[in-house]
Amino acid sequence: MNWATRAGIAGLALGAVATTVAVERLTVSRSVRRQAREALDAAGPFGTLRGVPGTAVADDGTELHYEVEELERDPGGGTAGTVVFCHGYCLNQDVWHFQRAALRGRVRAVYWDQRGHGRSAPGRAQRERGEPLHIKQLGRDLRAVLDAAAPTGPVVLVGHSMGGMTVMSLVEQHADYVARRVAGAALLSTSAGDLTQVTYGFPPLAVRAARRAAPGVLRLLGSQAELVERGRRAVGDLYAGLIRRYSFGEPDAVDPAVARFAERLIESVPIDVVAEFYPAFAEHATWEALTTLHTLSEDLPALVLVGDRDEITPPEHSRRIASALPAAEFTTLSGAGHLVTLERPEAVTAHLEELLTRSIGCHGPTAD
Repeated sequence: MNWATRAGIAGLALGAVATTVAVERLTVSRSVRRQAREALDAAGPFGTLRGVPGTAVADDGTELHYEVEELERDPGGGTAGTVVFCHGYCLNQDVWHFQRAALRGRVRAVYWDQRGHGRSAPGRAQRERGEPLHIKQLGRDLRAVLDAAAPTGPVVLVGHSMGGMTVMSLVEQHADYVARRVAGAALLSTSAGDLTQVTYGFPPLAVRAARRAAPGVLRLLGSQAELVERGRRAVGDLYAGLIRRYSFGEPDAVDPAVARFAERLIESVPIDVVAEFYPAFAEHATWEALTTLHTLSEDLPALVLVGDRDEITPPEHSRRIASALPAAEFTTLSGAGHLVTLERPEAVTAHLEELLTRSIGCHGPTAD
């Protein structure tokens, strides 16, 4: 497989270069594998939790879908804060399934889909005016969601991967707003920049060559979206192997239904959206936002969390973020990869609960 071909595949997983998949997959007939996937799709409730829907309108007119989970009761009688969850690249709000299930009724929560992902519309600035997508736009999108879904009261911002970049972009562009409203922040498996230095476990020279080819290959794939979607289905096992390789630190230890859920999330994002977002990561740099956040509130409750086997946003990126936020709790999850919300849901939820208790108050589980 040449590097240009690898670059095209790599773009589907944030620049990751294709690697081999388990040999035993090749010994099972395609129909049996398809039946197994269908059985896993029906095996669990993953992605079925829904809240009260709403629509925010971004500054370019893009409609952004969000859902609100209301606080069932407030024993203290005070003004409840809101937790806003921002998902990552090639995912949607359902990636927070386990955290959503654990926090239902205990805090007011907003889950939203980034533009072009989930139930949100594709970016109008990109589709109608041909403007390139920048992470700054995602920060402005988050502000639109906050204005629509949580216009008053304190907020805690939780971002995973690209969602963390979205949070930092909001800080960078709306410092006064952050100073007034933000009571806490969680940055999970994310980066403030220098993503072009990430090697995904491959030789640096090879990755640089692949990265140079990836934007052009992705543009070509994006122009042939229907053909590519058929190709995804045709090479389902290869695609699944890549997803598991770069999503989880210990793929064989992940519940097969959860692993299949991750595949479904990533498969749901159209290839033209994948191509549209990919170039934004090369120029992403929000290190100054971290200085701003620290300056606004030196004791702001914050959580920085990453899996120690994360090859998409490696642990050193989280360490740099944590070093810029001295008051933040910094945690690495041993053996975990990039999709920590699904691979280590109990640990992620426990750390979030602690953050919420410190920032806006998180009530214990409601009585049955």
